[in-house]
Amino acid sequence: MANAIIYLDPDSELNLQAQIRQKLVDAIVLGTFPEGERLPSSRKLADQLGVARNTVVLAYQQLIDEGYLISRERSGLYVNEKVRENHANFTSAAQPVRELTATWRRRFKGLLTTDQAFAFPHNWQQYPYPFLEGQFDHSLYPVREWREASRLALGVREINEWAGETGDLDDPMLIEQIRTKILPRRGIQARPEEILITVGTQQALHLVVELLVDSSVPVAVEEPGYPGMRRLLAQRGAPLVYQPVDEQGMVVDEKLDDCQIICVTPSHQTPTAVTMSMERREALLARARAQDSLIIEDDYEFESNYLTHPHPALRSIDTDDRVIYVSCLSKVLAPGLRLGFMVAAPEIINEARKLRHLMVRHPPLNNQRTAAFFLSLGHYDTFLMHLYQTFEERWIALRRALNYYMLFYVEMAPAQGGSSLWVRGPEDLDVKYVAEQAAKRGILIEPVDHYYATSNAPKNCFRMGITSIPHERIRDGVLQLRELFHDLTKNKTETFENASGEHLTGQRLKDALEGNTMISIIAYGDPCTIEICPDGLLVGKAGYASEDLDQGKWWIENERWHRQWSRWAWGEVGIYDVRLDGDVIKLFDEDGWLIDRYVAQKEETE
Repeated sequence: MANAIIYLDPDSELNLQAQIRQKLVDAIVLGTFPEGERLPSSRKLADQLGVARNTVVLAYQQLIDEGYLISRERSGLYVNEKVRENHANFTSAAQPVRELTATWRRRFKGLLTTDQAFAFPHNWQQYPYPFLEGQFDHSLYPVREWREASRLALGVREINEWAGETGDLDDPMLIEQIRTKILPRRGIQARPEEILITVGTQQALHLVVELLVDSSVPVAVEEPGYPGMRRLLAQRGAPLVYQPVDEQGMVVDEKLDDCQIICVTPSHQTPTAVTMSMERREALLARARAQDSLIIEDDYEFESNYLTHPHPALRSIDTDDRVIYVSCLSKVLAPGLRLGFMVAAPEIINEARKLRHLMVRHPPLNNQRTAAFFLSLGHYDTFLMHLYQTFEERWIALRRALNYYMLFYVEMAPAQGGSSLWVRGPEDLDVKYVAEQAAKRGILIEPVDHYYATSNAPKNCFRMGITSIPHERIRDGVLQLRELFHDLTKNKTETFENASGEHLTGQRLKDALEGNTMISIIAYGDPCTIEICPDGLLVGKAGYASEDLDQGKWWIENERWHRQWSRWAWGEVGIYDVRLDGDVIKLFDEDGWLIDRYVAQKEETE
């Protein structure tokens, strides 16, 4: 009987003894072991499972101590009948689901609506190239540091503090750590009575919407924007005003005039990752002040600007308490942790606390105390620094790979950081079909139509995230994606064989390139110039302020142009066939792919 019940998983994180105990408890509770039947001896069960007898003996002894088993002298081990008496018959309450469906539907006072969200495969970790945003990378979790914080939170004195009834109060230690360690990074100063702990960001948003929104309150939301916020507002019947997003964030114009609440993600806009400019932030605050509006600032992804310094939060430059700031710890640590917080005027926090009390009283205080220790010991700062460096490497790697391999297929929305890139393909691209085909090749990308509430969703845009893919797979993943794009656009792709222009070789090649300055626009919209010096030196400048500089060398070998940068193009030697089409120089790699296209400007000589 036992060998049919117990299967030991060699890949389980539980040791063998714990697995045996777990399986036996399940069998006892579910009645798999009939009453009065004796359990196998420790020797027999050990032989059946292929484990040491002492492992089974220890498992049995633990179950005896816990009251699941009783030992009868000279007879053996039996299930304790009192355990069975304390458990209901699990099969007696089974009901035909189909008969109940209609009945329950009639009883619901309102069915929740859901957006047609893109569903990630449940086994996404098995895909070699998961370019997904927000999915958790287990390799980055600070296991040792979190265990230390957990161990401290489980001290006797700590348990006495958080295990009792505290009403609706949060852990004062966590409040203090957020107030002094996290908020100052965003330029925010807050008193304890201005902070509320929530079960993730979503609960914080839910509390604010429940308190401030009904069918008489017009609310502005970003378009595209966060679907979860739209659903909360729709449940309250709020009239929604959809504000477009450009390269500076949410557009601030006269459409906001009648809005009593404005919802915004200024740090990295959801989903485009655009950072709201300081000018736009000041304009938004000024308009909100002029019309007495409130602003809900969802700072779900902060401190990850890789190209510039992060801007201060809206809350930090708000002088009259009209910004409600929402953020979280779990986005940084692990989504399953579900710890968020809200910073607002004491009056709002007080009412939100009362409303939260009706739902969950407060988030689990043991988790709050563990997070407080994690912050106080400096682990959060260390982890954040490591996460920042890791995501910066991945984000820049993705940006560069898209620019190198897919320059003539895609454009990227201007972004200064974050954990994803908003990518725009050719106008006739069907991203849903591309995503399906990419998944067959082990590549996961995210279509973006579910971020739009209106019918304006572009069919040619998608998101690529970096939170779930290792740095070393990014380049090859983009290369594989380019192969797919090439297969889907075979008749439209310019290759060396079908391209127009003269094929340059020999002296003609040297004369066309030497002393030239080549100008182009890269995939994320910045200008790029390359000086081809007569002495073999390459000087590259990218960005409107030439902020990205590199040098390299060039030469001609076997009728092809060779170049090698110090950093750009991974510092590898590139070998190209060259065509000259008017004043346009086209570079094709060894497989015939069009890699670069430049406008050539010959240096004037005296």
